[in-house]
Amino acid sequence: MTQTMIFLRNFFLCKYLFALTVWNCVNLSLEEELLPFVSNNFPEDGSNKKIESLPLRYASNHQSEANSDWVVIKNTTESLSLSEITDNHIKKLVALLSHFRQGSKLQNLTLTNVSVKWNALMEIFQTVWHSSIEYFNINNVTQLSDVDRYDFDYSGTSMKALTVSKILITDMYFIQDDLYRIFADMNIAYMTIADSEMIHMLCPSSRSPFRYLNFFKNDLTDFLFQNCDNLPQLETLILQKNKFESLLKVSFMTSPMKSLKYLDMSNNLLRHDRADVQCQWAESLTELDLSSNQLVDAVFECLPVNIKKLSLRNNQISNVPRGVAELKSLEELNLASNRLADLPGCGGFPSLQLLNVEMNSILSPSAHFFQSCPRVRELQAGHNPFKCSCELQDFIRLERRSGGRLFGWPAAYVCEYPEGLRGTELKDFHLSQLACNTTLLLVTALLLTLVLVAVVAFLCIYLDVPWYVRMMWQWTQTKRRAWHSPAGEEGTALQFHAFISYSERDSLWVKNELIPNLEKGESCIQLCQHERNFIPGKSIVENIINCIEKSYKSIFVLSPNFVQSEWCHYELYFAHHKLFSETSNSLILILLEPIPPYVIPARYHKLKALMAKRTYLEWPKERSKRALFWANLRAAINVNLPTADENRCGETD
Repeated sequence: MTQTMIFLRNFFLCKYLFALTVWNCVNLSLEEELLPFVSNNFPEDGSNKKIESLPLRYASNHQSEANSDWVVIKNTTESLSLSEITDNHIKKLVALLSHFRQGSKLQNLTLTNVSVKWNALMEIFQTVWHSSIEYFNINNVTQLSDVDRYDFDYSGTSMKALTVSKILITDMYFIQDDLYRIFADMNIAYMTIADSEMIHMLCPSSRSPFRYLNFFKNDLTDFLFQNCDNLPQLETLILQKNKFESLLKVSFMTSPMKSLKYLDMSNNLLRHDRADVQCQWAESLTELDLSSNQLVDAVFECLPVNIKKLSLRNNQISNVPRGVAELKSLEELNLASNRLADLPGCGGFPSLQLLNVEMNSILSPSAHFFQSCPRVRELQAGHNPFKCSCELQDFIRLERRSGGRLFGWPAAYVCEYPEGLRGTELKDFHLSQLACNTTLLLVTALLLTLVLVAVVAFLCIYLDVPWYVRMMWQWTQTKRRAWHSPAGEEGTALQFHAFISYSERDSLWVKNELIPNLEKGESCIQLCQHERNFIPGKSIVENIINCIEKSYKSIFVLSPNFVQSEWCHYELYFAHHKLFSETSNSLILILLEPIPPYVIPARYHKLKALMAKRTYLEWPKERSKRALFWANLRAAINVNLPTADENRCGETD
């Protein structure tokens, strides 16, 4: 009899649902079911099924404007989705849900576009609470008014998860606790209240079974759950996109939560300056998201000691300070989109395995990173403004030795500076070892300098450069004194036909042969000889220069003795200088004795050049040829000197 009654009851219930569906223009959907926007955060265990929902499909074409009703979006054995719920539908909806007592197969309920008063909404919640529904999803609740205290009965429920999004309360004057207390004391494991401009949430009145709380995109502040000891089972807390400002107060909020493992505080207004009060985090906290806040370097003084995954993305961190408390359990650290100028070390993170420093201000990352962080298996350092220079060469070589631990290589690693290399991938950037090794460059430059100095010194010694420098200095000083001497004191007009330069060892030939044969006779040749024409009191060099300049020609008596004489070398040098400065043909070379080439010293390179390029007179050994020798010599030096000199010549004769 009992089985027959159960069968009849289920039969009439099915008939009722069928008639209700036809009457309200049922629109069955075969589209793929969508999960609520936070359902993917639920623990993936077999005991907790995710709430299912469908895209809304409005049935306005099938409804009468005068007699509008809700729309059945989905109706299956386990899931029911309804839309466009108003106060006119509350009695029918409550009557419908009342049939799904515990033990029924209906587990998922989704209500969308609900526009009812507070008491009507609470009646829906109360009915759901005592049904077989485990996952309740309600979206776009508007026109709530008359909010007042409601004695909610939480006993005997099958509910596991509640998702509420986009609640708009039109009642401006009501007691806040009447609203928040309803949700704070719910005896379920998972609750989400999102995008509802909620400014506060009360601490549960007693020990709460909450394991998952998600208050995404509200207006919650630092006063949330302060000194709240009734959330001992809470494991996941999501407070993304709210208005929290103090990281210190957030740490105090978590301190009593003995089971908290994951905390999401991203997209808030969090700050933390150096403070005397130490942060107090839940010891069980292992994953913390602090991205998109206003945190600076001091944040490392206020972090959970047992944290394993930490995200500080998109803050204002410029450096990871040394000396802060060690985070020995930290395995993943995200510092992307900050202001870092170099890769942080792992002195405070001995267990670090993954580091993300993308989109910072790193120009030349340190090449010693993997040495200080041996356990890091992946480094994400791309999209930084790399400066392609010698310092970067070590980092490029580091990539080759890292065994693929640089994430995004090579596409994400591109030169930004200098301008000429902008856009070049680091793998294509190369500089020579000499250009980048300062020690090698200095040693090479020093060696080249030493070689150059040695070569110059050798050439100076070989070519007797110091001697020529000294002679040039003497000639310059003599010229300077001549220019500064009183006018008429020393004339520069020619006074002699020739100046004779010879070795003292060849003086007999000069005095017995050369001077008598040239000065005697009709030609009246005036010769300048150092023994009779050097002016006492002047230096030898000055006398040599004066005699050469006052002589039309310079006769050099060449012999092996000549090349051994230092003064003969001086005389040849100054005469040769006059040859080039006055572009005159003033040199006459007389080869008294043959000079072997090996006898001529290296510094006599000018003499070698003169003997190779100029015609010289060779003193004949045969007497029959000497007349021609003297005739050629007189012809070479024959010139008309000024009248005064001629008269003086006549007087001498």
